[in-house]
Order: sequence, then structure tokens, then C-alpha cells
Amino acid sequence: QEQFVESGGGLVQAGDSLRLSCAASSRFFYSYQMAWFRQTPEKERDFVAAISSGGDRTSYADSVKGRFTISRDNAKNTLYLQIDSLRPEDTAVYFCAGKSYGSSFLTPRSHEYNYWGQGTQVTVSS
Repeated sequence: QEQFVESGGGLVQAGDSLRLSCAASSRFFYSYQMAWFRQTPEKERDFVAAISSGGDRTSYADSVKGRFTISRDNAKNTLYLQIDSLRPEDTAVYFCAGKSYGSSFLTPRSHEYNYWGQGTQVTVSS
């Protein structure tokens, strides 16, 4: 069973930067399409960014383009999310997710990802 562990969240001020990490337990991490989602108590889990298994293709939600960067290091079994110019509206629990089957299309649909981490809280104060 694949396990993901997110880290790097915390309480920051608007304008700060954070780098979230997602460590995978399986040696098959290199074959997964990976993504970040975020969720607040008031909203459903929203797509943030996705990356292909080899790291050569990425996709972003319009709301984060230009501020968020998704990347991965398959040698370290780790996914990253660099978040710059943080805003209060970025406050959420951030989840990493993996997709081990299907097409290589970078899907934003959460139900198409079959492995999930427990999440890391990011809180941005104004």
C-alpha cells in the first residue's frame, strides 16, 4: 500500500514563501502522475497542480499560476510544491495525491487519484 507523508506547512505571513514536500514510501513513485490539492472547511478539495511521472509536464489551476511551482525528485521519492507570494486565501490543508493507472493526461479530478496523503496545514495571516 502506497503511503504519502506531507510536510512543510505552517503559519506564515502574506507575501512569504513555503515549500511543501510529499515523501512516498513505494519504489513505484517514479511511475505515478502526482498532484497537489487543497481544502478548506467551507469548500471541496480543489485542484492546485499536477506533474507527469517523469516531471516533464505540469498543469496548474488558474488561481495559482505564476506563484506555485510543482516539481518532483524521483531519486528521492519526493514531490514538492513551491509557494511564493502567499495570500490569506491560500490558507488550506494541502494534500498530495498519486495516480498509478490510466492515461497520461494531467487530470484535475480528485476522484481519479488513488493514493492520498494526510495533508499539511498552511495558514497565511494578513
